[in-house]
Amino acid sequence: MINAPLDGWDASTRIGVVVPHADVGPEAELQAMAPASVSIHGSRIHFAAMRAGGEMDEKIPHDPVLAFVQPPFLDQAVELVAAAPLHALALGFTSSSYVLKAKGEAELYERLEPVTRGFPITGTTKAARAAFHALGAQKIAIVNPPWFDDSLSQQGADYFGEFGFDVVHHGPCGLPSNQKAITPTNLSAWIRTTVAAHKPDAVLVAGNGIRAVGTIKPLEEELGFNVVTANQAIMWHALHLADAADVAAGITDYGQLFSTKP
Repeated sequence: MINAPLDGWDASTRIGVVVPHADVGPEAELQAMAPASVSIHGSRIHFAAMRAGGEMDEKIPHDPVLAFVQPPFLDQAVELVAAAPLHALALGFTSSSYVLKAKGEAELYERLEPVTRGFPITGTTKAARAAFHALGAQKIAIVNPPWFDDSLSQQGADYFGEFGFDVVHHGPCGLPSNQKAITPTNLSAWIRTTVAAHKPDAVLVAGNGIRAVGTIKPLEEELGFNVVTANQAIMWHALHLADAADVAAGITDYGQLFSTKP
């Protein structure tokens, strides 16, 4: 009998992710990390700060960040992807949680419960908090995308401060404000020269549209602290929420996080 090529239908874990309409980062990185037993299924929402081709202003305005998570559009996007036979859901968007703060974020997840069909749901900051706890990281540094302004970056530091983390450094990275212009090489150089001296227990590369998972393993080996990225965190957390801890533990090329449990 001739073996047929794999077609993806045998995936034992299916994860849905909701992303801005002109973003390719979350799906690209999640699928890169996913073994053959995991499939990724996207749902998209219009994000007013992005134009065709993924173009943005040098700094994104704050109003679209908040509008992104307001009803009814996010609720509809979650409901649509949750109609598929999935095992967990993730929100591939960071900055809205910064603006909502801890209370607003909790209310957001509570609001979405009726449309998730009972599937567990996570998002970048929620997953990052779980990751820091799993790694035993108290002192954290936050590397935000270059399209975040200083005010939005401060809101991110305040968010994690609400949960008791010691934010020893935060700021938008000094790279081109274009998702296609960020590479593992220039992002690694920024972390090496700007962040490492603060000696965090872990660094979070926030923003799901920033190309980051390729930096994780080399930087951890070089710098000696944990590297958590937006898409790595939601992949790890979603797998555990989907009762696929064994699958997560088998991912070895994307940082120490996958060897831990929430």
